[in-house]
Amino acid sequence: MCIFEEKEYESYLARGFYPRIYDRKLDAVKWLNDYILNYIERDVRQLQNIGDLHKFENFLRLCAGSAGQLVNFSSFGSELGISYHTAQNWLSVLEASFIVFRLYPYYKNFKKRMIKTPKLYFYDTGLACALLGIKSAKELQHNYIKGGLFENMIIADIMKNRLNRGMNPDLYFWRDSTGNEVDLIIDDAEGPVAVEIKSGRTIDQGFFKNLNYWQAMTTGAKGGVFLVFGGEQSQTRSNATVLPWNNLIKLT
Repeated sequence: MCIFEEKEYESYLARGFYPRIYDRKLDAVKWLNDYILNYIERDVRQLQNIGDLHKFENFLRLCAGSAGQLVNFSSFGSELGISYHTAQNWLSVLEASFIVFRLYPYYKNFKKRMIKTPKLYFYDTGLACALLGIKSAKELQHNYIKGGLFENMIIADIMKNRLNRGMNPDLYFWRDSTGNEVDLIIDDAEGPVAVEIKSGRTIDQGFFKNLNYWQAMTTGAKGGVFLVFGGEQSQTRSNATVLPWNNLIKLT
């Protein structure tokens, strides 16, 4: 797991977690923007012959604005004037270079109609912020994307931790056709672990709505139920274990 020295998670959302920024105490904004420029001009040309690099850069920015949302190739295509197939290929380029990853829906043992479209996340939220022109924690305070980036940070941290330990991540999300959703499902051997992720620093009873629905749907399942939030204290409640954003050891 990452070791967090600061109490405000927004600073980590904006700076991200590329080791060089911290090891060399670099200006995160400059380094991330240089990385984007070098990636587009050098790495993309090696991975695939993309003729219009300006459109590809705009595609990257659209992906950043869609962090934590369902992948919509048709929307990307109409925004940029590219085909559905091109949008698929470009996303594959980003996945191959470990810029983004897709989180697929969990569908085991459910008779209800389930959403089959994956969700889009960045391996590093600092890169997503740089693409969106967000330069500081302050700029994130009231930005529409903060909740999605917070969710992105938590899921990416759990994924990277599991990969670093040689584990198959086995991470999914769950959403039915009527809109009930759990942000993260860890497919554990003892049963699926449900994790709801909220950026709020104080706990609201509404945070547990989807977890309560999940528990009603999976009566008898042995997997755990967790709420990860933007506050600082762990709690044990009758319907979930509450974890602060900077201590996710129980989920790894």
